[in-house]
Amino acid sequence: MDLLVMCIGNRDGGDDAVGPYVADYLKKSNIEAVDCGIIPENYTGFVKQKKPKTLIIVDAVDMGLKPGNIRIIPKEKIGVMHVSTHGIPVSVLINYLEQYVENILFIGIQAQKMSGKITNIIKNSADKLVKKIQNKDFETIKQLD
Repeated sequence: MDLLVMCIGNRDGGDDAVGPYVADYLKKSNIEAVDCGIIPENYTGFVKQKKPKTLIIVDAVDMGLKPGNIRIIPKEKIGVMHVSTHGIPVSVLINYLEQYVENILFIGIQAQKMSGKITNIIKNSADKLVKKIQNKDFETIKQLD
């Protein structure tokens, strides 16, 4: 398998729903995506079974940017920033999965609010991200400085 996308988030958590939103749209295409909800560690066995060359992890993140900004977050920056609240830190998840996956990209979308419904600005950014993933053009996403 070339590509697997793990989408993390809470459908009832405002912009934290961006992960499940992305998963819903990717599942309609030929991209394998899994909606991990708020417990991504429950899907490590699935990742190990699929053995993708590239694993993309999508989540809402507070990067201190304008809402809707999309960034590839380097591994060394994951631990020092606020990633939406889930079972285990994403950095721990990535450290574990690196044993099984050649290339892991953590893509964050800057959230606007973490309650209520997902905002339109985040939906628009998520739609752009879905297109980049479908076109396998995700490497062109800016890296977080």
